[in-house]
Order: sequence, then C-alpha cells, then structure tokens
Amino acid sequence: MFDTTIAGSLPKPAWLAETHKLWPLWKAEGAELIQAKKDATLLWIKAQEDAGLDIIGDGEQSRQHFVHGFLEQVDGIDFEHKVKMGIRDNRYDAMVPQVVAPLKLRGRVHAMEAQFLRAHTKKKIKFTLPGPMTIVDTVADNHYGDRVKMAMAFAELLNQEALALQADGVDIIQFDEPAFNVYMREAADWGVRALERCVQGLNCTTAVHICYGYGIQANNDWKTKLGEEWRQYELVFPALAKSSIKQVSLECYHSHVPPELMKLLEGKDVMVGVIDVASEEVETAEQVAETIGRALQFVPKNRLFPCTNCGMAPMDREIALRKLEALAKGAALARQRLASG
Repeated sequence: MFDTTIAGSLPKPAWLAETHKLWPLWKAEGAELIQAKKDATLLWIKAQEDAGLDIIGDGEQSRQHFVHGFLEQVDGIDFEHKVKMGIRDNRYDAMVPQVVAPLKLRGRVHAMEAQFLRAHTKKKIKFTLPGPMTIVDTVADNHYGDRVKMAMAFAELLNQEALALQADGVDIIQFDEPAFNVYMREAADWGVRALERCVQGLNCTTAVHICYGYGIQANNDWKTKLGEEWRQYELVFPALAKSSIKQVSLECYHSHVPPELMKLLEGKDVMVGVIDVASEEVETAEQVAETIGRALQFVPKNRLFPCTNCGMAPMDREIALRKLEALAKGAALARQRLASG
C-alpha cells in the first residue's frame, strides 16, 4: 500500500553535466561519458533505496533531455539544422530538430540504461519514455504535414522500444505527456489514441505522466495565468479512464488542481504528486501524509501511489535527496495512520 516512486528525472551530479539546467552540457565524452552516466545512475539507485522508495527509476541520468534522449536514436530527424520554435503553445521558445524524412529507429534506444537499472536493484523498476503528443510538440515537422500522422509514426517507434524494455525486465513503462495539459481537446482525442498505439502488446504495467511542468521560471509564470483552479485534467481524464493505460501520474501538492478530479480516473492506479518540484522547501512527513489523506477521499488505498509532482532535473541535488526522504517517510506515516484507524 502507498508504494512510492518518482515522476522521472533527478538532478545530474556536477561531475556528469551542468547543474540546474534542463539542457545540460556533458562534462565528458566517449567511453568516459558512458561510465559517468552509469556511475550517476548507480548513485541515484542507492539514494532512492536509502530513502526508502519502493519503485526505482534511473533518474534519466543518461539523457540530456527527456524528449531528445529518445530522438537521438531516430533516423529521419535533422539535428544539424535546428530551428527556433514555440513549444507548449508558445509558452517558451526552443531550438528544435526537424523531422525531414520517414521516422525509423536505428536500433535499441535505452537498452544500456534499462539493463543497468535492472541489474542493480531488486525492487520494481520504472522506465520513462516521452509520449508521442509531447514529442510532436517538441520537433519541427518538415515531412509529414500532419500532427496526428507524425504522432502515430512516433508511437510506433515508442512501442518498439517499450516492447524491448519489457524484455529487459522493466516493471512499469511510463510515457510523459506534459502536452496533455496544453492541448486538452486534442489529447482526449488523438493523444490518448497515440498512447494506445505505444502500449500495444505490452503486458507490463503502463503509465502516463501528465504534469504542469518542471519548476522553471517559464512554467511558474504560466501557472500564474491559470486561475484559482487548474482544471486541465478534467478533459483528458475521462478518455484515459476508458483507455488500457493502467496508471496515471498527476500533480497535487501545492497545486491548484481540484483533488476531486481524481474521481474521473476510476479503475486506474493514481500516482499522486505529494512533492512540489517547483519549491526548494522540503516537505515534512506530516505534509506528505496529509496530501495522501486528502487523495484517499477520491482514490482507493490500493490504487494510490505517492509520487513527485514532476521531474527534479533542474533541482539542487541535496534538496532532491531530502525530498525523496520526505516522500518515503510521509508514505510510511500514512500507512501507520491507516493501520491504526
């Protein structure tokens, strides 16, 4: 009950890459970089285990960016001639690669990371992939001419990698779709349909993470414009409830999301964000337990998984460590309270 996990990313150590950045430059090259990525992954596996988390991730230590870590192994994408493009409905500008030809995987994408993670923990493991709608929103299309068609092409590639990750021993495969909170009607329509293509043939647990973004200034500024209630989930949750996706990861703590929206996910496991990634203030076990208690009004206890609101990539490493400890201690306190009635 209340198995704990992270949304996905964790801060990279200063000896691996630049810190406090979403697009950090690596500090090494070649074989030295591969070893540094493994060392950083091992560090965070132990940190999660020491904190007391139940489901372990690789912290995306081998990826420069949660989307582009996948795209780097896809043919048909031109990284040499990036263009400036507004993403997430022009929330911020980014230099993005261009899709210039039919998409095709060069081979395995995350074999090293998944197999290394599986070999170094006996706990359940979760592995994250970018969702097709979010990928489409993060590249420039100079080939398909249709967002849905391109999303389905990416979904087919994601499915290939997901099936291989399952064979690597991954217990939970999560697709990250922050774009679902930006293009809500499209998400409920073809976004969920593209996700269904991603999970075709999978027997492991499947999940989708829908957030309001990292704790960076552009996202924080956007959130101030969303009003007293953030009801973006209201449009996509009913579509997900009807889908084959088994788990949904959402924001809760320090969020303006009305918690009763979780009722729209009846029949699904809910990864409830009990840790704020947009604040350096470390939650107490009491605060985490209280958030879990509020969520229990809308989510059955056997379906509630305490989690972080979003990834922690740009966060200070020491603060992230303390937040992981708070996550585990808060879940333990919630279990204790439920057991004692």
